[in-house]
Amino acid sequence: MKYITHITAFLLGLIFIVFGLNFFLKFLPVPTPPAGSPAAMFMGGMYASGFLAFVKVLEVLGGLFVAIPQTRHFGLLILGPIIVNIAAFNYFFFGPKALLQAPVVAVCSLALILLIASYRPFFRFLAFRA
Repeated sequence: MKYITHITAFLLGLIFIVFGLNFFLKFLPVPTPPAGSPAAMFMGGMYASGFLAFVKVLEVLGGLFVAIPQTRHFGLLILGPIIVNIAAFNYFFFGPKALLQAPVVAVCSLALILLIASYRPFFRFLAFRA
């Protein structure tokens, strides 16, 4: 299980490092939603405001932190909300089938669940009971 956790974390980190850097360096083609669609308007607003660049920087940092075993917990705290937002974006703009049709989203979601489950004792403070 230890090796599976390390491999999963490395691959999850690699995915976010590559796609985060792709925003700035443009080395892979990025599919764009149809012009005038709600998804295109949403992404256009995020791009124009600079918020998308902020998210991409967090993706690169989170990917680096997840790939390094000593900082994996912090990386999961950064990437967790980003993965949830990516899944929500696909669900609300493209329908429930989009979650299964987008393999990167499915792989990232499953990797996040596996990693958080394997590091559950370290995240116990998030389930604080008063």
